[in-house]
Amino acid sequence: MKKISCFMTLCIGVAVCADANAGRANRFKTEVLNGLPVVRTVPTYDAPTNDAGIMTVDATAASYAGAYGELGQEVLYDESPANAEDYKIFIPTTMYVRMGGGLNIAGATKRARVDGERYKSKNSWSALIGLGWNMSSYVRTEIAFQQSTFEFKDLPDMSADYHTINGMLYFDFARRYVQTGDITYRRTFVPFMGIGAGIGEYEFSGDTGAGGFVVVAPRLELGMNFMLNDMIGLDIAYQYQMNIGHGFGWRATRSGVDNMGNIMATFRVNF
Repeated sequence: MKKISCFMTLCIGVAVCADANAGRANRFKTEVLNGLPVVRTVPTYDAPTNDAGIMTVDATAASYAGAYGELGQEVLYDESPANAEDYKIFIPTTMYVRMGGGLNIAGATKRARVDGERYKSKNSWSALIGLGWNMSSYVRTEIAFQQSTFEFKDLPDMSADYHTINGMLYFDFARRYVQTGDITYRRTFVPFMGIGAGIGEYEFSGDTGAGGFVVVAPRLELGMNFMLNDMIGLDIAYQYQMNIGHGFGWRATRSGVDNMGNIMATFRVNF
């Protein structure tokens, strides 16, 4: 219960921070589009025309300023007011939390050993929560805690648990946000890859299972980020882990290298 309470407290804190930042971002966007609160009267005048009776660009710009405010005129005006709604203003964030889970892929995971027999994993899953830093539009780093629970085909009374702390460096294959003049906009879909390592412990329950200290190196991820709004995104990724430990199974008498693969779905909340 204590772990659940801490986890819920962290989630609530993150939601509050994200909501506060979203509020500031929305206020900024409103000021850009509509102008700051009126502190002086902006004079109005008839739109000047050329000899052919056509409204000049200066008049269009003036009407644009009246509709969007002086700052809005500067960053949005492109001689075509109809295109104004195509622009989105995005404010990059510094940090994020990531949380979610996934399922183990039996074909990409080493079989557990019991004496001379090997058994495929079945109904195995992982849960993850992490804290990350956006270092640039291309690079971010993250530290995360991951718990994995393994069950095995034809071994109904035996299971294994892994608990690891992992450090990752992620590289995005496309810029998460792009600056064009005074305008910053974000991408909706961004593919990424990550590389890192971790340490932790594992335990095989029942019948003298192997266990103890484990080094996870390397850890690799390859996936796609889908931004749902400016603050929240969904990551779908394949996760590979090479675990170096006492052995993957029961009555394992030697150290070994065990390959594990998961499909992970996690929410990334920026703040």
